[in-house]
Amino acid sequence: MEPTQESVPDDGAGAAPPAMAAPVSPARTRQMLPPKGSCWYCEKPLDNVKRFCDKECADAFDEEKEFTR
Repeated sequence: MEPTQESVPDDGAGAAPPAMAAPVSPARTRQMLPPKGSCWYCEKPLDNVKRFCDKECADAFDEEKEFTR
């Protein structure tokens, strides 16, 4: 018996196979990191609110996290 995909909108982008779970978006993963007073990627000192010093470090962190799963 084939699974039904009635709840999946047909947006033309193609859907992931049903056996695969949808990945958590990188921005959401970044927001789950606690601020630690330095960049999570390069360790540059920051205030106690920011997690990354710039977008390049945030993107590099996401890329590295993708390869080390």
